Amino acid sequence: MMRAKREGSMMEDDEQLNPESKRQRLLEHASPSPPHLAFENALLPLASYDDDDDDEDEERREASRGGREVDNGRRMEPDGFRDEEEDDEDDDDPSGRGFIQGKHNRLVEVRRDCPYLDTVNRQVLDFDFEKFCSVSLSNLNVYACLVCGKYYQGRGQKSHAYTHSLEAGHHVYINLRTEKVYCLPDGYEINDPSLDDIRHVLNPRFTREQVAQLDKNKQWSRALDSSDYLPGMVGLNNIKETDFVNVTIQSLMRVTPLRNFFLIPENYQHCKSTLVHRFGELTRKIWHARNFKGQVSPHEFLQAVMKASKKRFRIGAQSDPVEFMSWLLNTLHADLRTSKKNSSIIYNCFQGELEVVKESHNKAFSEKKEIGDDQNKGTVAEGGTENENLFTETSRMPFLMLGLDLPPPPLFKDVMEKNIIPQVPLFNILKKFDGETITEVVRPRTARMRYRVTRLPQYLILHVRRFTKNNFFIEKNPTLVNFPVKNLELKDYIPLPTPKENEKLRSKYDLIANIVHDGKPGEGVYRVFVQRKSEELWYEMQDLHVSETLPQMVALSEAYMQIYEQHQ
Repeated sequence: MMRAKREGSMMEDDEQLNPESKRQRLLEHASPSPPHLAFENALLPLASYDDDDDDEDEERREASRGGREVDNGRRMEPDGFRDEEEDDEDDDDPSGRGFIQGKHNRLVEVRRDCPYLDTVNRQVLDFDFEKFCSVSLSNLNVYACLVCGKYYQGRGQKSHAYTHSLEAGHHVYINLRTEKVYCLPDGYEINDPSLDDIRHVLNPRFTREQVAQLDKNKQWSRALDSSDYLPGMVGLNNIKETDFVNVTIQSLMRVTPLRNFFLIPENYQHCKSTLVHRFGELTRKIWHARNFKGQVSPHEFLQAVMKASKKRFRIGAQSDPVEFMSWLLNTLHADLRTSKKNSSIIYNCFQGELEVVKESHNKAFSEKKEIGDDQNKGTVAEGGTENENLFTETSRMPFLMLGLDLPPPPLFKDVMEKNIIPQVPLFNILKKFDGETITEVVRPRTARMRYRVTRLPQYLILHVRRFTKNNFFIEKNPTLVNFPVKNLELKDYIPLPTPKENEKLRSKYDLIANIVHDGKPGEGVYRVFVQRKSEELWYEMQDLHVSETLPQMVALSEAYMQIYEQHQ
């Protein structure tokens, strides 16, 4: 009796010193520890969306703050479960606390069948727009609801996609980055071949064999709304005054080496430029034969353009396709070129070379001559000569496009009180590059320029300068340019360099794209005529409008920018 009292008093003293031991003992007597649950029941791991404990929350905060990367390793277990390490595609907390990467592993069941697959509505799916959650506006871990087409973030218990699945009764979701399909709120992954067409629309794929056969394909494709379209000849949405982008893209899609390069993402996977990858995605969507609809929205590409150009080109503001083409080609080249050699697919296609002879008055020499200072003579730059006060300098200059000057339009109306629309042959304005015709330049200093082509590119871009700006307004020259659609032979009109041994002079070109401006300067719209190689037919494209046309109609338009392909 005394011994029991003594032990009880010792335990009371011990509890006063260590209250934690008392709490532990009470918990042990109150409820036995729960048994360890094996995964015989398939529903148990699917329902366990437990929140991480405080320590793991802190680790996730540190990982998101420090930008720490976590391995994204996954393996398939033989019992039909996937041991999936949570990363940014799992239980993200969309509340904005920065939970981007997790450490918590869980088993995700993979099923072949799902009772909700018949609720998938392909008519409402549109993957052309930016991958942002429609609630949180975050681009991390975004899922598309395959029932209503809306984008939601996450698939954990606190996520917007999970909430949407409970509120709307929509159960099938695809991860826009990994292309995995899940059923919510159950949480299992669906592995069904019937969803492959959705994955192909989300991320079109081409093999090198398919790319090689593109220009031989004459088969039409059918969209979900039963409309027919030609792959590569699909219309582009004019989001808001973005026709200058659409005509540029449609023209570049006819440049075969450029198109083939961007159809295979492995060619530029080393590049970190968002603009390059968005241009590649747009190229694959335009040429994809399994689209759900017969047009494409260049929305993501335009967002990348706005960011890369620092809003020089933006949605809602009309711009010049010539300026845009020049900026786009130079930016793509700068992003794609490797450090070892200053070359890229852009330069391989479009870069030529000019010899430029510049004659200008040596201002410093003239002033010194006037004050009678004969001791100091004007210096002669490399490649230049000096004749009294005339300074001549010769240089080589690479080019991606050639600017052609139109003769001024007539000032007066004819006897019928109508304006005469003048015409000029293309060969007349090409004489600018014969090495003899003098072009007067005012800025940055008055000079006389002579140009001669020393190397022709595989694809020749010509820009007809229709617009002139003065201090008050922009004027448009309506002169029509008469040009051949096929077999433009340059050597008959401009002197070309003699080819090297075992090389053939390739100076014959065919037109493949012709951009036209309709309307007043500063306003108006752009459209483009492009050629489909498989049938050698011409199509007129203006945003979503695509129609077949005659080659004769191409030459009757006010050409603004043209792309010619060299005969091989």
